[in-house]
Parts: sequence; C-alpha cells; structure tokens
Amino acid sequence: MTVKQLSVFVENRAGRLSAVTRLLGDNNLSIKAMSIADTKDFGILRLIMNDSEKALDVLKENGCSVTITNVLAIKIQNKPGGLADAMEVLYKGNVSVEYMYAAFIKEDEGTAFLILRVDNNDLAVKTLTENGYSLVGQEELLNI
Repeated sequence: MTVKQLSVFVENRAGRLSAVTRLLGDNNLSIKAMSIADTKDFGILRLIMNDSEKALDVLKENGCSVTITNVLAIKIQNKPGGLADAMEVLYKGNVSVEYMYAAFIKEDEGTAFLILRVDNNDLAVKTLTENGYSLVGQEELLNI
C-alpha cells in the first residue's frame, strides 16, 4: 500500500517556489502534504497532491523537472516516543528510512500521519503491519 509523491526540482532563487505553487493552485490542484529540502543551487519540493497524475502533467507541461515516487504513509500515536517506537520497529526489521515528513496531526484522535521513503517498501509494509501499525492508502490520505 503506497502513496504517490511528486518530487519537483526547484531552482533556489526568488520566486520559483511561488511560481510552482501558483501553477498548481491555478489548476485546482491541492497540496495535501509537503516537504522541501534545499542545497545552495536547488531544492527538492516533495508533494502529496489531491490528483498526482494531473499535477505531474501540469508541471511537466510548464517545464518543471518532476518525478513520481511511491512512498508509505503510516499512522502513529501522537505522543512522546510515538515516532521513536515506529523507527525502532523499522530498524529491527532491517528497513532503512531515507527520509520522512509529517503529513497530518489529528489531536482529537491522538494520531499523526507520516510520509516515509524507505529502501524496501514491501519489507517496510510487512514489518509495520506485523507490529500493529496501520498504513494509509492514497484515497484515505486524501480524505483526512
């Protein structure tokens, strides 16, 4: 069970992030989760969108360098140590986390949702589910 994530390479210069996000908004595309990592010359904007395929097409048609990747979305307890517990399960299952970012927090339910890029999605899914973690699919994530 994976979620589609867009990775957009954005030049690290004034106005580029504004232009990309405006392009998405003008095409009725909604960002559901995001992360940005930068270097001196460029950034990688990672996005979970309401319509990944349309966003991919719009960005490519407008000259953006963009790729689509399957990542995992997991539900963890929003409490001290909740993230550490999930990371320990993955570590013990021999799954390496390449990066992650928070997607949503539901305070009323004590739940947090994380987006994870791991070295082996199938092994991560097996390890997490065997240890009581719930993964969230594309449709469920978009309706949170």
